Amino acid sequence: MKYIVLIIDGAADVPLDEAGGKTALELARTPHLDALAREGQLGMVRTVPPGMEPSSACACMSIVGYDPRRYYKGRASIEAKSLGVDIGAGECVFRCNLVTVREGRMHDYSAGHIRSEESARIIHSLNEKLGGDELAFYPGVGYRHILKIRGHEEVLEAVCTPPHDIPGRPVVDYLPQGGGSGFLRDVMARARAVLEDHPVNLARIARGELPATDIWLFWGSGRLPPMPSFTEATGLKGAMTSGVDLLRGLAGLCGMDVLDIRGVTDGADSDHAAQMQGALDALGRYDIVFVHIEAPDEAGHGGLLAAKVAAIEAVDARAVSRLRAYRGELRVLIMPDHPTPVSVRTHTDGPVPFLIWGKGVVPNGVVRFTEAEAARTGIFVADGYKMVQRLLAARLT
Repeated sequence: MKYIVLIIDGAADVPLDEAGGKTALELARTPHLDALAREGQLGMVRTVPPGMEPSSACACMSIVGYDPRRYYKGRASIEAKSLGVDIGAGECVFRCNLVTVREGRMHDYSAGHIRSEESARIIHSLNEKLGGDELAFYPGVGYRHILKIRGHEEVLEAVCTPPHDIPGRPVVDYLPQGGGSGFLRDVMARARAVLEDHPVNLARIARGELPATDIWLFWGSGRLPPMPSFTEATGLKGAMTSGVDLLRGLAGLCGMDVLDIRGVTDGADSDHAAQMQGALDALGRYDIVFVHIEAPDEAGHGGLLAAKVAAIEAVDARAVSRLRAYRGELRVLIMPDHPTPVSVRTHTDGPVPFLIWGKGVVPNGVVRFTEAEAARTGIFVADGYKMVQRLLAARLT
């Protein structure tokens, strides 16, 4: 038996008045997902333990089979793993977003979804101007980067707010607070001066694109606790494909390989067909492949219902269709990691629908892959980290 886990990031939502009380999943045309739903088992699952942050880090750690209450100590350190950034004694790391602030308000958490090659040049300049014994900046994907801080572990006491949680709000109300926050605020202020007239920003403005006016620091963390490998935990050899550092870093922590598939990005331009076909081809070398697609989450953060619906439809047409066409012995788990409702433009900790399809799965009478259909089944998994074991069960009734 081979296994595929498809994580449709942020696809879950809440009913919207302006959409006739429907969610993005209900609005989307998803013939392939719905066909699998009719042949498979639907239910609801909580991926974020009560009281923990509703981040993809917590939620995806659950989906991969690890209890966040035991192993999650901060997102930045997981992403640092993907970038090959070691965290030594007296060191810590923070996510360092490039953002656009206008008239003192958070205008865009992604600096207009700045391209990786442009942001790498900005991060290089920040290292030249601000880097040294205390600070080191590392370029990531798009607007997402890492700052390592040495000799100031007190900054981990600071309370920081993700920029995607405060669209349109005055940033002064959400700057780092508490112990160590003064150091973080100072770094952010000094970075603003570097970005102000940066050639990348001047070129973006000339093209009518948003400039990266500021860095935003959050999700700070230190060293992660050791985790048993995925193979030790399940007996299976696993791999991951994703366009973001978080999932690649999580794979590294679990001892999984990361698949390098051309065309996989963190946005709507990602080649979902190539990603899923690459994952299916890799089943010749692996027992299980996790496929993470980011696009619906980005649309949710933008508050863009039409774009979120389109992103879900693209996943269905280009990725899920290939699962249906696969001729080998296969079992599939499909689920969002968390809701990203377009009404609030950020993650929430509510449960999400899951679908298990394939050999040995007895259908439970649903007709569509939606939140309402999944809830109607009465199946609820309280601990998301148990989903992998549910997928591997000999028979699902």
